[in-house]
Amino acid sequence: MDDVLAIILGGGRGTRLFPLTLKRSKPAVPIGGKYRLIDIPISNCLNADVRKIFVLTQFNSESLNKHVAQTYKFDVFTSGFVSVLAAEQTEEGGNWFQGTADAVRQSLRHMRRTTGRDLLILSGDQLYNMDYREMIRTHRESGADATVAVIPVAPDQASAFGILKMDGTGRIVHFDEKPPADRLPALLSDLPGGGQGHLASMGIYLFKREVLEQALASPRLVDFGRHVIPDAVPRQRVQAHVYRGYWEDVGTIQSYFQANLALCEAIPPFDFYDEEHPVYTHARFLPASKLERCNIHNALISEGCIMHGAEIDRAVVGIRSRIGNDVRIRNSLLIGADFYETIAEMESSIARGIPPVGIGSKSIIQNAIIDKNARIGTNVRLINEAGVKEQDGNGYYIREGIIIVPKNGVVPDNTVV
Repeated sequence: MDDVLAIILGGGRGTRLFPLTLKRSKPAVPIGGKYRLIDIPISNCLNADVRKIFVLTQFNSESLNKHVAQTYKFDVFTSGFVSVLAAEQTEEGGNWFQGTADAVRQSLRHMRRTTGRDLLILSGDQLYNMDYREMIRTHRESGADATVAVIPVAPDQASAFGILKMDGTGRIVHFDEKPPADRLPALLSDLPGGGQGHLASMGIYLFKREVLEQALASPRLVDFGRHVIPDAVPRQRVQAHVYRGYWEDVGTIQSYFQANLALCEAIPPFDFYDEEHPVYTHARFLPASKLERCNIHNALISEGCIMHGAEIDRAVVGIRSRIGNDVRIRNSLLIGADFYETIAEMESSIARGIPPVGIGSKSIIQNAIIDKNARIGTNVRLINEAGVKEQDGNGYYIREGIIIVPKNGVVPDNTVV
């Protein structure tokens, strides 16, 4: 697949994932205890032998740059690369990316230096495992100018997506971005294998290079879903590639939270254990986790954790997490830590009235996201008993009913939320 160039869209400010995006870009948000969201599309590319990859971003890109540089290194005998392109001021213009298509338009001058017959456009905030070679085969065998990856969705979800209608050959004959309910009956398609249903765009596109460059020559086409694809459907051959596997857009706090907790199921919908389609990430060479007198049910425990007398039920515990005595954690995501504190450093923090990094003894964490390097004191109760939906507190936020302690956040001893 040396003639395919992949472009991963990092998205805008990531306000729907705030405060997880307070100090990082969306693709750099951790998932599954040890990975980052950007690892998903990059791993899908590498597993499909697509090895020329650009990542487009414009906000808080430092941690993403560092992760990509440390993780995805190719030897001198290959033309492969993973390169981050941030929005930049040039002689041609100095505007922020105005949409997904505009992001690609502003970055074309870098991509023109790289050969590629087709351009694969991907999102940086989705969880799925797709073999892009199958989509490329659909694209080329149909003679398509552009191909859209689509997935069947239930009627009650359809209005939240771009819904398309395809004919018997798989060609898209109509595309409607977030159609109202009264439009849905006219947008039914015959599904492969029988029956009818609504097909939603996954935000994954494959273009012939010259077709995409022609489309992006028009500055009025700012977004792929709202402009480029609807404009192309009546004039060019736009093909549907139907995907039947698990796919989740994790662009909101609720979807991100539920996608992580779903990994705790006996047979999770997304498989990080597939040896044929591994998910790559930065190798940290951490020691095994140390668990003393712990009671654990349906949880993922990442490397390098230290836990004493904890009770954990349906939780993802990230790398280097330190959990004190008699802590109870339920339905929660602990993203972990970037470093270990020494005993002397912990004693110094306590002397200054600051909890050590981790979860202090006798604390209860429920329906919460604890971001990296957070300091939770002793006897803390983060449970949201009042059922608050939205709130900004002292050292925490509540979004969609979920308590979030931000990166480097501090929650003092005896705090109750």
